[in-house]
Amino acid sequence: MASPNGTAYFLPPTAAQGLANYPHARTTPPSSKTLFVSGISSRRGDGSYAGCVTAADGTHTLDVAEQTAAVLENIKTVINGATEGKCGWESIIDATIFLTDMKDYARMNAEWNKVWPDKSKAPARTCIQVAALPNERLCIEIKCTAVILD
Repeated sequence: MASPNGTAYFLPPTAAQGLANYPHARTTPPSSKTLFVSGISSRRGDGSYAGCVTAADGTHTLDVAEQTAAVLENIKTVINGATEGKCGWESIIDATIFLTDMKDYARMNAEWNKVWPDKSKAPARTCIQVAALPNERLCIEIKCTAVILD
């Protein structure tokens, strides 16, 4: 029996897996064409984090530009996988960006604008500062909603 809230999509076991009970994405039932993408970070399949350099003393130096680029690539991978290659960034209709420091906004935005240089084709977007993300190696996370095109 199909789940009433649609079909879950999980990246293959070689990719980064969720740390709790949630899918990487969820397609809604056949009567709808919406894809809800869980918050995505710069975490790689091997457990490392793009845009994070850890010093010998255990402190982390975070690069929001590198993390943003990795997050956007990870989102594209999830959307491609969940739609069997039919959709990518162009299908995103709404995004929420979580930053741990709003001082990073300009550098994050520069990476965002590389993906969407034409603002008329960019998704609706909200950016908020949060006190923390699930791991101290992260300074950005993005969740989004996409439309699955036939």
